[in-house]
Amino acid sequence: MVWLLIGAMGIAISEEFSLTASQKGLLIGFPLLGGALLRIVVGPLGDRFGAKVVGLGILGLEGIGLLLGWLGGTTFESMLGIGLFLGFAGASFAIALPLASQAYPAAHQGLAMGVVAIGNSGVLLAAFMAPRLAEGVGWHQVFGIMLLPVMGTALMFFWLVQSAPVRNKTDPSKNDSIGIFLRKGIQDPVMYWLCFLYGVTFGGFVGLSSYLPIFLHDQFHVGMVKAGTLTALGALAGSVVRPLGGFLADRHGGIALLQGLYLIIAALCLISGNLDSFVLSYAMILLIMLCFGFGNGAIFQVVSYRFKSVMGTASGFVGAAGGLGGFLLPYGFGWLKELTGTFSSGFFTLGMVSGLAGISVMMFQRSTRLTKHKSIPEI
Repeated sequence: MVWLLIGAMGIAISEEFSLTASQKGLLIGFPLLGGALLRIVVGPLGDRFGAKVVGLGILGLEGIGLLLGWLGGTTFESMLGIGLFLGFAGASFAIALPLASQAYPAAHQGLAMGVVAIGNSGVLLAAFMAPRLAEGVGWHQVFGIMLLPVMGTALMFFWLVQSAPVRNKTDPSKNDSIGIFLRKGIQDPVMYWLCFLYGVTFGGFVGLSSYLPIFLHDQFHVGMVKAGTLTALGALAGSVVRPLGGFLADRHGGIALLQGLYLIIAALCLISGNLDSFVLSYAMILLIMLCFGFGNGAIFQVVSYRFKSVMGTASGFVGAAGGLGGFLLPYGFGWLKELTGTFSSGFFTLGMVSGLAGISVMMFQRSTRLTKHKSIPEI
């Protein structure tokens, strides 16, 4: 909810500061960029110091960002800084996913990853509630209101999550997850390929969720509250289907599911380029977000299977790519809108990237190793 808060109130904020199309995309994308950069750091820190310490630190820092948004945020530049601070909220996945991965056996990794990632439904809550609150009390006050659930979450996290066990200094190899990742994971081309795939699916989901209110308002003159409701429906579709993607990936292999999914996304994006019809455009966007959510569950089944021993670091690395994709989508849409005068160019570009992802999966599927196994085996 905190991560996507600026996007949910993007219409009100951009109107107050009279932002251009590219500035709107930058404003909405900055929290996503902050989350992308921080995931790279948070994942290894979680492996090293434990989820409890790092998780509480994240909650505290995003609380500071909310406090700044509540009491400050008087210029466009200051809102960009607050957006980077709120990126700590996006980095929380690098803590939550390893906790779930370690708690369940390999046969159920996809479902476990999908269930914990229902945290994506925070997009739904932010998109639905924040515009209504902003209309009633002002968008600055919404940042202050959000401090309450963050403090409640911190208390629950402190109570429920166990502290990290004492390290065994006599066997440092068991604790050197970062070193293992640097020696093997970072040199594995599969890691970069999974980053690309997740950058398309999760980046597409979170980026489109953030930018959709602006798109609906600027393209179809939809009001802030209605745009938030429509965004919430799209976020609901992408969130609830993620566990299903993980569950089916457990049964049939994540790579097999992804092969056709990206091509479907590409086709839907190209159809969405016809922006004359509101009903058709929104229906296509709804299906696109559903496909993005499904793909997110399937990809992390592969990540958890491949990099089980360094899941925190790997999830941070892959998650960073997803956050980076989330930043590029709203910024790219805004920049292309300013350059071409239409949102069609943004959807066409997203469709082309999704098509390239689908082709890469097809090529990978034909390799000898992938034709013999349902999932990519662990190093």
